[in-house]
Amino acid sequence: MYPTDYKYTQEHEWVALAGQTATIGITDYAQHALGDVVFVELPKPGAKFSAGQVLGTVESVKAVSEIYCPVSLEVTEVNTGLANAPEKINQDPHGAAWMVRGRATNPGELSKLMDAAAYQAFIAEKEKETQT
Repeated sequence: MYPTDYKYTQEHEWVALAGQTATIGITDYAQHALGDVVFVELPKPGAKFSAGQVLGTVESVKAVSEIYCPVSLEVTEVNTGLANAPEKINQDPHGAAWMVRGRATNPGELSKLMDAAAYQAFIAEKEKETQT
């Protein structure tokens, strides 16, 4: 379910790195927790973020959630299709619903993130905690 070539954060973002280009989105777990997504606010190309900074928001019928930048990044491209079709986030969170792409300015930060197996263990533990 979770692509093995992606890295994941505890805030439920994913990042895929190809060379120095990082693609960022939210995980399937996050979109399920949010429910039906109705609006996305993303930065403009040229914006710069440090790892951990808020880079946008996702609004659903339940709540508004912040999107955190998993790695330091200079945004080069934004998925403009999400403005007219935010529901893509619910349909394909790890593919067509990527949110931003940019130049990773400190790719070494990826080593601090979880791989797919660690992320799945993390969300399994989180679900266990909410059931008790």
